[in-house]
Amino acid sequence: MSYFMKTLSKILLAVPLLCCGQDLVAQDMDYVRSVVKTLSAPGYKGRGYFGDGAKKASEFIAGEFKKAGLIPLNQGSYYQNFNLSVNTFPGRVDVSLNGNKLVTAKDFLVDASSPACSGTFRIFPILRSDLANTSKILEILNHAAEHFILIDNRKVLAETAEQKSAISRNLDVLKSDPSLKIKGLIIYSTDKLTWTTLTEQGSRIVLHVNRADLDPAKLTQIELNVDAELVPEYSTRNVAGMIKGSSGTDSTVVITAHFDHLGMLGKDVYFPGANDNASGVSMMLSFVKQFSKKQPKYNTVFLGFSGEEIGILGSRAFVENPLVDLRKIKFLVNFDLAGTGDEGIKVVNATIHRDRFQQLVALNAANKLLKKVEPRGKACNSDHCWFHEQGVPSFFIYTQGGIAAYHDIYDRAETLPLTAFVPFFRLMDKFFNQL
Repeated sequence: MSYFMKTLSKILLAVPLLCCGQDLVAQDMDYVRSVVKTLSAPGYKGRGYFGDGAKKASEFIAGEFKKAGLIPLNQGSYYQNFNLSVNTFPGRVDVSLNGNKLVTAKDFLVDASSPACSGTFRIFPILRSDLANTSKILEILNHAAEHFILIDNRKVLAETAEQKSAISRNLDVLKSDPSLKIKGLIIYSTDKLTWTTLTEQGSRIVLHVNRADLDPAKLTQIELNVDAELVPEYSTRNVAGMIKGSSGTDSTVVITAHFDHLGMLGKDVYFPGANDNASGVSMMLSFVKQFSKKQPKYNTVFLGFSGEEIGILGSRAFVENPLVDLRKIKFLVNFDLAGTGDEGIKVVNATIHRDRFQQLVALNAANKLLKKVEPRGKACNSDHCWFHEQGVPSFFIYTQGGIAAYHDIYDRAETLPLTAFVPFFRLMDKFFNQL
């Protein structure tokens, strides 16, 4: 056989192997997309605390743990129960201004601490700048008793630091002071509508409105029917499983992601939470699949947390009642917002665990995986926080760039790009293997 034919044969033999490698990646990404699509689907009701969406998500994750053969960590169960308080909106969420019906979560949001409110009320509009003027506020309060104040919160003039402080302080008073007689507050702005979920219920209903065809100065009447219910003892749960390591030691690596999201605002509107944090769950479950086939060196614990969106309460419950010895944790990585990556990743606690961060940077550079691996200091903004407070070495890593959907109804599976998911996974796989 000629040298040319030998070379051609080697190339042709290599092609099926290359294709198979690509197929494996494609299959893995099919699984990732399937997880994101499943958890973001309407049947999971935004994975919140009304309608048991978070409970359904925990069942899905426990099912994946079981299929992969993970060891349950709580006396034969994957679940760790805990209670939280939550303000919910289980019924109607209808709002009209001057007879114009607003679309929930597109034109307006109900502040997460709002109580129920229904009826027809007058509107008394003021400007944002008026909030820096105490006499102006007192004047409007005298007129607006048992009715609504509307604040045009768009900035028109430059504000001094003193004015900003006064505006912020007085806005908080109007929102929450129980001694005020106003029925509710409307905050009109052109800012993106972003929701949350909270553990308490406030003194009055607060609405955030962004609808371009409305002139806030001409709004005189609001008609609304908003149902709200504070649930003081809502039962939810974390999910915990483990794969034994090959080292035979009790050193432990922990991989975490929260599966809860914002749930529903009324009976029809839900917040899908594809990036936040179905994407992080899909990263965690991808490592479940990886390490169930290829045994890791150290015991590897996988934790799916509920209660993150309402105050990182699930991870707090776990740290207060740990199912593993926290002193044995070699390193913990928390995945949250793993669905983009156009601009690389950001690593919280990088300035604390500098050697581990430099390890990530070096691995990324050597393998040419992500555009950037950027450091960030300490931040108690996700489930790594309580572990860090107990001295557990930990990173919280999130992707950067891409879509701006966050805590809104547009964070959907079908528009989540998963731009850098594969190189992100490969980087973290190399990192775990070097611990």
